[in-house]
Amino acid sequence: MRMKKCKSCGIYTLKDICPSCGGQTVSPHPPRFSPQDPYGKYRRLLKKQAGVP
Repeated sequence: MRMKKCKSCGIYTLKDICPSCGGQTVSPHPPRFSPQDPYGKYRRLLKKQAGVP
């Protein structure tokens, strides 16, 4: 089991659904770094289109 964070209220839990608000939980950790990142090009393109610095 890994720690998860609720998208809506920000509470940390080990469950897939937040026990306080019923929202979906996601992993709070960033993806692992790899020099051979096969999807880096697409991720940077989406980030540029969204206008995120």
